[in-house]
Amino acid sequence: MRLIEQHWYRPRGWLMALLAPLEGLFALLAALRRQAFRRGWKTSEKLAVPVVVIGNINVGGVGKTPLTLALLRDFAERGVKVGVISRGYGGEAATPTEVKPDSDPALVGDEPLLLAAAGAPVVVGRDRVAAGRRLLALHPDVELILSDDGLQHYRLARDLEIAVLDGRRGLGNGRLLPNGPLREPPSRLETVDAAVVNGAGVALALPAALPRFAMTLRPGACHALDDASRTRDAAGFAGLKVAALAGIGHPERFFDTLAAQGIAVDRRLSFPDHHAFAPGDIPADADAVIVTSKDAVKLARALHDAAQRARLWVLPVQATLAPDLCEWILARLKTKHGR
Repeated sequence: MRLIEQHWYRPRGWLMALLAPLEGLFALLAALRRQAFRRGWKTSEKLAVPVVVIGNINVGGVGKTPLTLALLRDFAERGVKVGVISRGYGGEAATPTEVKPDSDPALVGDEPLLLAAAGAPVVVGRDRVAAGRRLLALHPDVELILSDDGLQHYRLARDLEIAVLDGRRGLGNGRLLPNGPLREPPSRLETVDAAVVNGAGVALALPAALPRFAMTLRPGACHALDDASRTRDAAGFAGLKVAALAGIGHPERFFDTLAAQGIAVDRRLSFPDHHAFAPGDIPADADAVIVTSKDAVKLARALHDAAQRARLWVLPVQATLAPDLCEWILARLKTKHGR
């Protein structure tokens, strides 16, 4: 699997040819599914409030959750009551389930738990329509729903689609799964309403008329796992044996952020996205272990030894957007619905 993922960004000719038949089959199935909804063979179902889908056409971490957190913050500042629905990847919930700050990440997933910790009403479920209805039943004051992921969940009718793109890795080799990292072809970007580019590094050939927004992830000071008020800057880690641990889609971005902060990391540990952490995953010989906010919500439940917990530090990041995406969304919805 690792060889295939490397091929997505550093193509190998022989592997490209080997995987081409499977890519063709995947492309056919994806196209048929999309056409089924476009032609009315299958119907999309609307919810009682506007829905904005935040998704991506490629697999792996592109920054959807930091973007969703930023939008929740910006909408709250404008007095708009927003709820979130999510698939809850990494969780086991079979029916629509409301996420609370103390929910078990093994049940609801790690990213929804992070969103719920920000104070938003969140419901997870494989069926996004059912999840949305459950959310509105529990929180009838919600005025707008953000669907964290779900760009390909066409049964859910949406008012706006926002595609999030990795400005550092782009679309890889531009091929569909399993030959490349794409769930849908690049032409899908011609039908979304806006694109958010996370970071910079590669030139992205986006449709000329597509509104685009630049997203920057700004790290804050590391804080202790059990006490967010106890912070430590780069100088605070000097002279310590530091390990960095990440179970996210693109761990290199996290490691590079630490380096840019001037934090010298002696050991980098990468785990699969949505990894279920256990005490044995924490290196015993490290004086300090720095983790992402997403992994912290799982580690807080997985670790019970006080001495082990005391060595964990969390690096928070906050997304900033230019121009103002929240204002753009409200303007588009007003144009569409007249309110």
